[in-house]
Amino acid sequence: MDYDSIFRAAIDRLHEEGRYRVFIDILRTKGNYPNAQCFAGHNGPKPITVWCSNDYLSMGQHPTVVEAMERALHEVGAGAGGTRNISGNTHYHIELEAELAGLHGKEAGLVFTSGYISNEATLSTLGKLLPGCVIFSDELNHASMIAGIKNSGCEKRVFRHNDLEHLEELLAAEDPETPKLIAFESVYSMDGDIAPIVEICDLADKYGALTYLDEVHAVGMYGAQGGGISERDGVADRLTLIEGTLGKAFGVMGGYITASKTIVDCIRSYAPGFIFTTSLSPVLVAGALASVRHLKASSVERDAQQAKAALLKAKFTEFGLPVMPSVTHIVPLLVGCPVKAKRISDILLAEYGLYVQPINFPTVPRGTERLRFTPGPSHTAEMMDELTSALIEIWDRLELKLAA
Repeated sequence: MDYDSIFRAAIDRLHEEGRYRVFIDILRTKGNYPNAQCFAGHNGPKPITVWCSNDYLSMGQHPTVVEAMERALHEVGAGAGGTRNISGNTHYHIELEAELAGLHGKEAGLVFTSGYISNEATLSTLGKLLPGCVIFSDELNHASMIAGIKNSGCEKRVFRHNDLEHLEELLAAEDPETPKLIAFESVYSMDGDIAPIVEICDLADKYGALTYLDEVHAVGMYGAQGGGISERDGVADRLTLIEGTLGKAFGVMGGYITASKTIVDCIRSYAPGFIFTTSLSPVLVAGALASVRHLKASSVERDAQQAKAALLKAKFTEFGLPVMPSVTHIVPLLVGCPVKAKRISDILLAEYGLYVQPINFPTVPRGTERLRFTPGPSHTAEMMDELTSALIEIWDRLELKLAA
């Protein structure tokens, strides 16, 4: 058996389809974001402007966060020392979990090493603990949620994206005594649309289902304290579990869930993805804790980010660039071809010093490939004009269609 040829063929297929992923070699400079340095394809670092970071509010650069991490590093050292039950539990972890529970109005919180792990570990464990459970999943749910549902061993019902009629049809078809869980997101990060959370909660109440809401692209960004869309819409108390990340708007690393003490204790006690993983470094936890506390008290960053996103959408629309409809901070620009999306991204970086990664299948459906822009509080109107002009020139060069 020629194993190596099998692996080479798998990579060749990605190249042929135009969706082979290239990781760009860059460094951000503290206090200078969105400016950065790129080390790819030329001699020495080249200055670039970053347009695709999920550090939506630049909290990874915020002095309060950096200082908290530096203080923790000097006070306790670098690593956690083990899993949470074998020497890896610190006072920082306890404080952060209490802060996150309070953010979402829940009794308890649990911190994981990433948002992917928090989804996979929690959903797979919930399904195994609920005998005969059926999980209802929005068709655009994140890969980590899909993995968790698959690993739960439960029967799955996929409902059309944000389609309440379809969801109710599926719920009504099940035995009323069957345990049910509805899993969905608040902000869907590739299209920038929002789930009808209130109506989904109404259906959950009507059919006796639990609810699991992924708020990873909304925590820190929406609500008076940054509790996400569920806080903004006043519905957090109706959700069984709220999951989030510490690696996007909060600017650090990690994932978490919040729920009742009993549910959190079950996940803590049964989820292999939690039990057998070395816990987050206290340095990271200290930074996340500082970020959560700051954004609970300050709306300056999220207000500025929303204004910048609206401005970029307006500039793209004014010049006929095919910006996709979005009611959130996400600004997606439709290309519709993986090869062309990669080509646009390459030209922007090489010729203009503007960094945005193409988004291809399987992250988005085939034929909807796009560039996904995430303007932050520090992106200026002049930067947006530079970006818009560059895109117009590239669209003309590649003979791409503008919006009608």
